Amino acid sequence: MNLNLPNLLTWLRILAIPLVVGVFYLPPEWLEAHAKNQVATFLFVLAALTDWLDGWLARKLDQQSAFGAFLDPVADKLMVAAALIVLVQLQRCDGLIALIIIGREITISALREWMAQQGQSKSVAVNALGKIKTIVQMIAIPVLLFHDNFLGLFEASALGYWLIRAAAVLTLVSMAYYLKAALPMLRR
Repeated sequence: MNLNLPNLLTWLRILAIPLVVGVFYLPPEWLEAHAKNQVATFLFVLAALTDWLDGWLARKLDQQSAFGAFLDPVADKLMVAAALIVLVQLQRCDGLIALIIIGREITISALREWMAQQGQSKSVAVNALGKIKTIVQMIAIPVLLFHDNFLGLFEASALGYWLIRAAAVLTLVSMAYYLKAALPMLRR
């Protein structure tokens, strides 16, 4: 395992997962509900920023590695899945939405692995639609974690409600795109 700065940031993102989740399990005497929302949102956003930073550093410092390429998407999927499960438990996200998003991630990861074994990884490489889905998802989740009124400008829970649904629709559309791209190999 190559432990360089980008990979270290990815490991830190994985280690942040229990912190984001654990905040909501602290006793109310330690942290009130509003503060829990703020802390979890801050931690999630910070972890999401390290996702961008570790990729940028890997390219800038020429520290790209096969292990980093493997670990980075795993960290992202673990972070999203953990946050969605917490949001379902907090009744801020429908279980069906979480199932769609998590199920798509597992399905497409397995599809990419299989296509790579077939020498066809380029046909299911990340595309613009997948990136847009990720952006909407990575905005929706912290908005739902925050849950409260934001500076008197908008109610985060209402905005999050629509954003997570948009992310679910984009999730299904992008999954259909990837499955269609893999269809010729799946028919063999």
